[in-house]
Amino acid sequence: QVQLVESGGGLVQAGGSLRLSCAASGRTFSSYTMGWFRQAPGKEREFVSAISWSGGSTYYADSVKGRFTISRDKAKNTMYLQMNSLKPEDTAVYYCAGGPVRRPVITTPTQYDYWGQGTQVTVSS
Repeated sequence: QVQLVESGGGLVQAGGSLRLSCAASGRTFSSYTMGWFRQAPGKEREFVSAISWSGGSTYYADSVKGRFTISRDKAKNTMYLQMNSLKPEDTAVYYCAGGPVRRPVITTPTQYDYWGQGTQVTVSS
């Protein structure tokens, strides 16, 4: 059974940094795209970033480009999201997701088969 477990969320002041982790287990992810999505209260779940597990190609939403960095450690089966220069509008529950997803639909949540439980990120002004 596939499990994705996020960690690393918390409360941080604007301009600060956090690193989220997503530990994956239960299958081989070599053909998968792994992604980060977020959902703020009253808003739809939105794409943040994604990475090709095998080749390492990365994709970012315009709103986080230049501030967030996605990476993965194949040996640990873990994906990361380094978030710098955080803004209050980054406040949301962050979810990791995985699936056999290819462009141009990597930004579409329904294309992903597996989801973590989410981790809260709160950025104070």
